[in-house]
Amino acid sequence: MTGSTRTSEGLDPRRRRALYRSWRRGTREMDLLMGRFADAEIDRLDDAELEIFEALVEAPDRDLFAWLTHAVETPPAYDTAIFRRLKAFHEAFPTTEHIG
Repeated sequence: MTGSTRTSEGLDPRRRRALYRSWRRGTREMDLLMGRFADAEIDRLDDAELEIFEALVEAPDRDLFAWLTHAVETPPAYDTAIFRRLKAFHEAFPTTEHIG
């Protein structure tokens, strides 16, 4: 079980890969953070936004988690509109699980 609430049905191969990678990050905390956002937003991202999201998916878990939890400043290369949407998504919809 991945935790995903959506199917990849109807998604193009690129979005399927991004959704898959979002739920298989390496740490459960990042699976939840990235995966839930991907479930909600992957089909809404245009090609340019998807490219930025793919770069975020490839960022190391430790770094991405630190940026999302405000432990360290987000580097300018990653402080994009998509990153801010990801951060706002989790700030607006806190989980019952403690993440950060």
